[in-house]
Amino acid sequence: MSEGESWRRNADEAQEEEEEVDESGYKTVKDAVLFAIDVSKTMLQKPTPTDGKKADRDSPTSAALKCAYQLMQQRIISNPNDMMGILLFGTEKSKLHGGEDGSGTGMSYPNCYLVSDLDVPSAEDVKRLRNLVEDDFESSKLLRPTTDAVSMANVLFCANQIFTTKAPNFSSRRLFLVSDNDDPHENDKDSKSAAAVRAKDLYDLGVVIELFPIAKPGHGFDRSRFYDDIVYRSSTGEPDAPAPVSTAAKVSSSGDGISLLQSLLSSVNSKAAPRRAAFSLPLEIAPGLKIGVKGYILVKRQEPVRTCYVWVGGEKPQLAISSTTQLAEDTAKTVEKSEVRKAYKFGGETISFTPEEITQIRSFGDPTLRIIGFKPASLLPVWANTRPAYFIYPSETDFIGSTRVFSALQQKLLQDDKIGLAWFIPRRNATPTLAALVPGEEKLGDDGDQVIPPGLWIVQLPFADDIRQKPEIILTRTTDTLTDMMRIVIQQLQLPKAVYDPIKYPNPSLQWFYRILQAIALDEDVPDKAEDKTIPKYRQIDKRAGSYVVTWGNELEQTAQKLSSLRPPVKGIKRGSEDPDSAPTKRLKAVKTDSGSMTDNDMKKRYAEKSISKLTVPILKEWASSKHIPIDGKKADLIERIEEYFENK
Repeated sequence: MSEGESWRRNADEAQEEEEEVDESGYKTVKDAVLFAIDVSKTMLQKPTPTDGKKADRDSPTSAALKCAYQLMQQRIISNPNDMMGILLFGTEKSKLHGGEDGSGTGMSYPNCYLVSDLDVPSAEDVKRLRNLVEDDFESSKLLRPTTDAVSMANVLFCANQIFTTKAPNFSSRRLFLVSDNDDPHENDKDSKSAAAVRAKDLYDLGVVIELFPIAKPGHGFDRSRFYDDIVYRSSTGEPDAPAPVSTAAKVSSSGDGISLLQSLLSSVNSKAAPRRAAFSLPLEIAPGLKIGVKGYILVKRQEPVRTCYVWVGGEKPQLAISSTTQLAEDTAKTVEKSEVRKAYKFGGETISFTPEEITQIRSFGDPTLRIIGFKPASLLPVWANTRPAYFIYPSETDFIGSTRVFSALQQKLLQDDKIGLAWFIPRRNATPTLAALVPGEEKLGDDGDQVIPPGLWIVQLPFADDIRQKPEIILTRTTDTLTDMMRIVIQQLQLPKAVYDPIKYPNPSLQWFYRILQAIALDEDVPDKAEDKTIPKYRQIDKRAGSYVVTWGNELEQTAQKLSSLRPPVKGIKRGSEDPDSAPTKRLKAVKTDSGSMTDNDMKKRYAEKSISKLTVPILKEWASSKHIPIDGKKADLIERIEEYFENK
């Protein structure tokens, strides 16, 4: 075995040790991200100042540093085990791992300055980066571009050494390149070739390069000139993952329009979390015909993640070490794990099972996605999507030729406007569900870049118990005039390009949670009010649609007065007689209901006669409350609890 193969085997074994499994069964992979930000004259040039509220105030380099600062703030809380570092290239000074200006290890990598070493971010790292972002004097001393030509091969080799030294066993390692120079070696073919070789070395080590280009005023960013040989289209960690190419953030010459910082933040956040497959399983199209697919969750609700408990009862907050002990209720004796058995109540008796029997009961076979039929797409209602849908993509790992078969299936479903009905078990011991395979078309952005790739969506269909009955709604038909006027109001309230992007509207409660943790960790002042971007912009709504809404309200009031004047007057009706004008309508009869309290003897008699179901819900709840019986749920559940009460009695 050669030295390279031995190193590769050891790295793979160590990589497997880095992977952990969380409570839900998903593999948690530690991620290492290194920001490489270009420092050149064009990157440090600020836009022309204007009076616009949305005008750019930062240079591209400052915007990239602020973007890295915000990402570090998020990761220090949401992903406390991930590593992050910041490397500046093209600087006048050189520094790497403590060496500066030719001392230490910085001598081998000129024009590379390591602002923050690749490590788990601490509060001091965040403070240091915050001072660099907010203090112009500190940034002016550091952000000085070099007059020499910067070698991209040297930059990539420097990043290679950082990853190898600081995160050699991480299975997810990524290099974020931020630059506005689409051809750093315009007339030097040897430097281009050397940079391509260094990029290939990074990919061979499992490091993925993500490019965040910045377009100059009057000049776009052409990836084909240099970066097509540096940045590969697919991800090495997940080669089958649908990863769209980042669009170039534009620097406005006048300073108006979309902020460069917001554009960079949107682009970085879209790739901040590495794309990891939620499951990998075979797709059985027909008996004997299987292909490999991987499933991804593209849109999911983000919630606060608690990594530890903190005890704040002392002088300083300390990490709490929790321990759980199970005690017997009657004897207070410690119960060992081997003594605990799971049981179910059935027919008033408790039936216990061994762990092996529980495993057999919960097992419905191996994870699979089996198509059992096809239906017209019109039969799938919108409300059937009650859970987050999975996006599946073909994988050639287990079955060669899966991509061609998958593409043919997706195109055929789109052509015939049909969906697939499938038996879906995503993981072992998971509850099987019936799912709909909905084909999805490819979506492109304004610049022609792919936003959503073509594929199939797995929509898990709800069972009958998951659907609540909708309340009865009395509809009144409107007039054509009111409809036309309301159409104008709706047109004024539409979003730009009629597209709702959930990424632009962060969860206010989650952001407030992170903001409080950040203030405590960095010794900052706790803010008084949270920023909530979901609050409607009332002034803008009133400015755009206020007059149309008032006009519509006046028309509605006039229409209501006309309709009320056309109704015939209601005459008094004597008891026992009928109004001739109301002959076609049926008079409602008074429904006889039970009144009064139900005694124990009466309820016991009802139980013996099996006529408890004839009682009304209020009477059942009143009697159940007196016996401390839970009253939540449907009427059938309440009747079942009352019958169990008499059975056990």
